[in-house]
Amino acid sequence: MIRTIIQISLLRLWHNKAELVLTFLVPILFFSIFAWIFGSRGSGATPQLKIVVCDEVESDVSKAAIAILEKTQSLRFHLPPPIRPSDSKTNKIDRLAAEALVRRGIVTAAIVFAAPTQSDAKSILPSIECEAKIDIMVDSFDQVAGQVILALVQKSMMTAQMSGNPLELRPEASLYGSHENLFPSSDGQIAQAVAIHANESQKSKIENHPLKSLPSIGLVDVMGSKKTNPVIAMYAAGIAVMFLLFSATTASGSLLDERENSTLERLLCSRMTMDHLLMGKWCYLVLIGVLQTTLMFVAGAVFFGLNLFDHLDGFIAMTIVTASAAASFALMLAAMCRTRTQLGWISTIIILSMSALGGSMVPRYLMSENIQRVGQFTFNAWALDGYNKVFWRELPLIELQKELAVLVVCAFVFIVIARLFATRWDRT
Repeated sequence: MIRTIIQISLLRLWHNKAELVLTFLVPILFFSIFAWIFGSRGSGATPQLKIVVCDEVESDVSKAAIAILEKTQSLRFHLPPPIRPSDSKTNKIDRLAAEALVRRGIVTAAIVFAAPTQSDAKSILPSIECEAKIDIMVDSFDQVAGQVILALVQKSMMTAQMSGNPLELRPEASLYGSHENLFPSSDGQIAQAVAIHANESQKSKIENHPLKSLPSIGLVDVMGSKKTNPVIAMYAAGIAVMFLLFSATTASGSLLDERENSTLERLLCSRMTMDHLLMGKWCYLVLIGVLQTTLMFVAGAVFFGLNLFDHLDGFIAMTIVTASAAASFALMLAAMCRTRTQLGWISTIIILSMSALGGSMVPRYLMSENIQRVGQFTFNAWALDGYNKVFWRELPLIELQKELAVLVVCAFVFIVIARLFATRWDRT
């Protein structure tokens, strides 16, 4: 009898295509997706880190270090580095502009070779402790890139100093003369004041000056340092969008239920048209999606410190268009399927695949550039980018134009496709 039960179960599995796909093909599919995502990083296909360089000092060492960074394959300069005399001023960027690029997410990091300020002169003379400084302004949303760039900058500085021996002192060199070789100040008064106080008795101190070593190199988090709970601000959108898609497709299955129990035929025999039915269900799904997403973000604000109420305009705009696109996508899947069971396993495969490639499951900065480009074809990627601009980058509503436009187009295209597939019900 046990053998008979096993045989019956195997036959039922063989004839149930949905269960067969979910049992054997779906695990292989998702294993392949995650192997593609993480395996590409180990194969050397990691995405290039997009950076911008602000060179305030324009010394030989800083130019040599920038030249070394320019040749690094894992880095890509947003602007051509101004390291050659023939470079135009248009290639130069100041500290504030570089920070703005990081805040807007245009670059991963900004490397600032900071020049000594007027206040540094007070520390040069009495204690010889004036220290050169390199600030690496990063966006902590990418928790890996900052450490990688820090190591590359340290390596480039060490290589630049050792190759040219730029800190070797000449007999007539002043105290600031050694400092000028690394990061000269644009203020001539500092150099003049230091030169006056540099005498033979100070040469022994100069030889052991801390500037003989690497300058101070540190990371400056321009985004996450001011957030009460940066983890929630970073990942709230990914969970919200994924479950919004699941709830919308589940609710859209009512269209197939009505088809199976002949309710759809009776509705279409009345003055109701298929257009009325689809738009009514679309409005319902949008309303439920907006309420669901709002409750999730309100819970995040109340219990986990998500800064929701200071970004209501961006949140409302993104939530409405995201719910609209999700509703259209769910109705498209329902119109394409024959039964609710078919809708269940097809929607599960598609939504989980889009969530993996679009960033709901795995942060997109962990993916290679090729996979990130593939992710741009998913619904999740655009929704997540929009929410991240609102809650992480704290950008104004006008900066969401691209994400809002793409989601609106998706909502329109999906509902049109749903209507085209629903024409088969008009004929019955």
